[in-house]
Amino acid sequence: MNILVIGSGGREHAIIWKLSQSKRVDKIYCAPGNAGISELAECVDISATNIKGLLDFALSNPVDLTVVGMDDPLMLGVVDAFENKGLKIFGPKQNAAIIEGSKIFSKDLMKKYNIPTAGYVVIDNVDSANDYIKKCDYPIVIKADGLALGKGVLICSTYEEAQEAVDTIMVDKKFGDAGDKIVIEEFLTGPEVSVLSFCDGENIIPMVSAQDHKRAFDGDEGLNTGGMGTFSPSKYYTDEIHKECIETIYEPSLKAMKSEGRPFTGIMFFGLMLTEKGPKLLEYNARFGDPEAQVVLPRLQTDLVDIFEYAIEGKLNEIDVKWDDKAAVCVILASGGYPVKYEKGYEIKGLQAQKNKDDVIVFHAGTKKVDDKIITNGGRVLGLTAIGKDIDEARDIAYKTVEEVDFTNKHFRKDIGIK
Repeated sequence: MNILVIGSGGREHAIIWKLSQSKRVDKIYCAPGNAGISELAECVDISATNIKGLLDFALSNPVDLTVVGMDDPLMLGVVDAFENKGLKIFGPKQNAAIIEGSKIFSKDLMKKYNIPTAGYVVIDNVDSANDYIKKCDYPIVIKADGLALGKGVLICSTYEEAQEAVDTIMVDKKFGDAGDKIVIEEFLTGPEVSVLSFCDGENIIPMVSAQDHKRAFDGDEGLNTGGMGTFSPSKYYTDEIHKECIETIYEPSLKAMKSEGRPFTGIMFFGLMLTEKGPKLLEYNARFGDPEAQVVLPRLQTDLVDIFEYAIEGKLNEIDVKWDDKAAVCVILASGGYPVKYEKGYEIKGLQAQKNKDDVIVFHAGTKKVDDKIITNGGRVLGLTAIGKDIDEARDIAYKTVEEVDFTNKHFRKDIGIK
């Protein structure tokens, strides 16, 4: 079987790494890919948002299955385009991907179907936003409605911070059209947990839990990023909470999408807050999380190709998905200055020493190969994932690896896996 994976980050590297372990896979293509991915797949110079180019490639090459890693092509309707040509593809259609593409849609869905979430209001102009934030109890959360690379959620502790957030999103248009409308939410407290799920429109199989670290600096300080590290499992996500989430959040969400005429096949990502009043849903994503995929997929024991095919065929109820009991910790190595301003083009050293280790996997994100050297080519550069008998052991291995892999202006958090 030949597989095309769409995307270029650490998430796509993790997907390809897991797919490459299947005895069913003959060849993997990746569009556009990165330096690390090129060691496992043939990278194709087609942008993930070039739907026509991707479709033409899949039609003119022996591609048996396409897997969409990124959110943008999903929102642009890549699944619809492929299916209209009779091609097999894993991911939600455009009308289902809106669950991530619009915060307003997802919050309204939660409200309509009584899925526990934070209270909120939707605002579509600056004057109304400024009037509303004068009356708020702080802290509050302000979110851009559309896609913002994981950075469109701003936590505001004061009125002044809220003013700045409104200006950033709605006036300065930092996130473009994604900020035409905003959601203002009550601030919830508690451990934040990520649970990804395989879905086939009718059935849902939650994966093992993970916890992400969004802020740029230790102690959850600094700006939101695409993710500075993650670990699995979460010590807060108990069997009892899992059962409650299935009954109140996971299954109701899948049923709600079907009821809305938007059946969801693909990866439904649940961002949860475990509050004193029970688990509440913060947001959905319509694909694997990044870097959550880099700790969840290494724990997966079942053939990922089989899972994708069962999902596409609407038969997830017929497959038994198994997981390793070991823990995983991923520390992101980023370019200094990320997520604001950073430089590219620095040589990465120490990668060769990580190969063939049983307890370490290096997932590439912003990397590029130039003259047989791997250089930095993005904000988040690498995800160093370590496997251990528990979180503490995996964390120790991960940070030893951090010491061995180096590039100019390397930036990383030192507290991944502690919270």
